[in-house]
Amino acid sequence: MKGILSIEMDMVIPFHDVDSMGITWHGNYLRYFEVARCKLLDKLDYNYRQMQASGFAWPVVDLQVKYVKSSSFDQLITVKAAIIEWENRLKINYQIIDTHTGQRITKGYTIQAAVDMTTEELCFITPDIFQAKIKPWLSANE
Repeated sequence: MKGILSIEMDMVIPFHDVDSMGITWHGNYLRYFEVARCKLLDKLDYNYRQMQASGFAWPVVDLQVKYVKSSSFDQLITVKAAIIEWENRLKINYQIIDTHTGQRITKGYTIQAAVDMTTEELCFITPDIFQAKIKPWLSANE
């Protein structure tokens, strides 16, 4: 998955994530996106605790999910996440694929915006702290 910074993580669909037909409940894909997003932010060295400590909240302001194929209990999946925009907002693309077949199951994106926690105002330019964290990754991709 192409992006400024990306991660992949494997997981097995647990029993508590499926419905009575053994199919993954659609809302759980957002949770899988979030787990991947947290790993991605850890790799960036600017996770949610660090965001809060730096004085910024980064709420999800928009998201999109496209369900391509179902997944089921005990299926091994790979969740991919990649930062594709960062200058004015943080846009992360996601893909969930069947690890064994490579077939796409779900894809989507989230958009987050920085909010100054002191003033509670939306930041129209990504804060300096985030720019400093992503700068080494930009150099690596050139």
